[in-house]
Amino acid sequence: VQLQASGGGVVEAGGSLRLSCAAFGSPVEDYSIGWFRQAPGKEREGVSCIVVSDGTTSYTDSVKGRFTISSDNAKKTVYLQMNSLLPEDTAVYSCVANPLTFCIAAHLVGSDYWGQGTQVTVSS
Repeated sequence: VQLQASGGGVVEAGGSLRLSCAAFGSPVEDYSIGWFRQAPGKEREGVSCIVVSDGTTSYTDSVKGRFTISSDNAKKTVYLQMNSLLPEDTAVYSCVANPLTFCIAAHLVGSDYWGQGTQVTVSS
């Protein structure tokens, strides 16, 4: 599967952005798809993932209640709706995929398939 991320940008604290991850080459229902992020000087962090076949989701604690992951199987696209953004959410966000029927956000860094990153900048 190939992944293409989009939707990053610059937003003020408290604002919202929606990231998109389009999948090509394989049925998206065969994968769990998610996002991890990396800020300058910090380690990569798994943010959220979804098991596309059944909609099961996982989030890292710092984004629970603010971010929502969803999938549109007809469009073969996974979305990450990010609300109430904080300056500490500033990072390069990358989408990843694994041929699994479960997912855990904390484990995304070791994913099998990676898309390019998209920059999210939250100003204070």
